[in-house]
Parts: sequence; structure tokens; C-alpha cells
Amino acid sequence: MSLWFVSNLIAAAILPPLVLVILLATGLIFRRRHPMLSMSLILLATVALLVLSTPWAGGVLLKSLEISQPISAANLKHSQAIVVLGGGRRIDAPEYEGDTLSSLSLERLRYAARLARASSLPLLVTGGKPGGGSEAEGDLMARVLQEEFGLTACWIENTSLTTWENALRAAPLLHESGKRRIALVTHAWHLRRAVPLFEAQGFAVLPAGIQFSRTRVDDVFDLLPSPAGLRDSTFALHEWLGILWYKLRTQFSQGTT
Repeated sequence: MSLWFVSNLIAAAILPPLVLVILLATGLIFRRRHPMLSMSLILLATVALLVLSTPWAGGVLLKSLEISQPISAANLKHSQAIVVLGGGRRIDAPEYEGDTLSSLSLERLRYAARLARASSLPLLVTGGKPGGGSEAEGDLMARVLQEEFGLTACWIENTSLTTWENALRAAPLLHESGKRRIALVTHAWHLRRAVPLFEAQGFAVLPAGIQFSRTRVDDVFDLLPSPAGLRDSTFALHEWLGILWYKLRTQFSQGTT
């Protein structure tokens, strides 16, 4: 059983929606012996589900992770390379007769291609095979770049399973080419976790985020529960959990050296 599998299993258990199901089930189990505790757990799970499922709450949580503003091609004049982080795959997609990129990966890749065309900077793609599959994210991104965007990836990192490993394993490829200043392309809510990891590898990092969130309430639907709202809240809570885990991991590593 891999560390990636164990860590993701633990994360699933303490993040919505599974943690809310666990709270609700616990409340039902204790409904006879501890009725007050039971009602408290059921109420907590219900209220949390309602709040976290609203697009407004999801937007607020994602906005709390953002550390930069949208950039333009002019901002890239001091960068030496563009690094795009993989955002997942669809494994064994029947319409593609194999693995293909997820929507998150495609969004990142599209923006990276836009920046590369505008700046003529070389591209590095990074991502392995978390969760199995037959083709790594890095290889898939390189192929899509070539076939659908007409661009060639100068470096392909295809063994990393986490954002931590993205930075660790992409660094030697860039350092060997003398690249120390990079534009890092990923979702805006992912940059708070990703940027420090690349800075720790000796890079000056320009955050190049996509899909910035909003916190306005434009209509009543922003306050009504929806699948998209719960998805956004889960993304945000997953990021904060990842940030906490990386900080603990760093402190533990420093304490044992």
C-alpha cells in the first residue's frame, strides 16, 4: 500500500463529503444512548453540508488561498521558463482509448500554452501516475501540447505523485539548463501550497494562476446548495490540509537532521 494511497485515504476521511457522512452516521448510532450528542452531531453535519455546498462559501474558501493577481505576457519578461503542474487524469477513458487529461489539467495546460506563445519561453510539464493508469500526466501534457496546441515541451517530468514531488523532481531538469526564474502555472487556489515548494528548490517564482474566485452574491443561487459549491469547498479545504501537512513534514524533517 503506497504512501500516496494512505495519505489520500486519510484526507478523504477528514474532508467533505465523507466526514459529514461519518458525523451523521455517528449521530444516528448514538441516538438512543446519548440523544443530546446524537442531535448535536446530526445538526452539525446538516448545517456544515448546507453551508459548504453554497457557491458563496466555496468562493470565500478558495479566495482565502489566493496569493496573487492575474498576470499578462508583460509580467514574464524576467522569467526563464514556464512550469505547468498536472491536475489529474481520467484513467482508461473509453472515448480516448486510454488515459487522458482531466479538466483541471487541460485548463492549466491551455493557459500555459497561451503564455508560452506570447513570451516564447520554454515549457516544463510535470506529473506522474498517482492512482495508477498507463500514462503519466507529464507525458499526456506533452502530447496534448504537441497535438492540440502545436507546442513542444522542453522538459517532461513524469514520476512525481504530489505537488511536493513536482517541485523536487522538476528542479534538476531546470537547474541543469541554468533556469532559476520560473512562471508557475496552476489554479490560483493551488499556488499558496505550490509556490513555497519551488522556492525551496532555489527558484524565483512568478505565480501564474488561473480561475480566480469571487465572493460576491450576485443572486439567490449563490446562497443555495449545489454540487459545484461543495466541490469548491472541498478543493479549498483539501489545500489547507495539504499546506498544514507540508509544514508539519518540513518541521519534522528539520527536527530529525
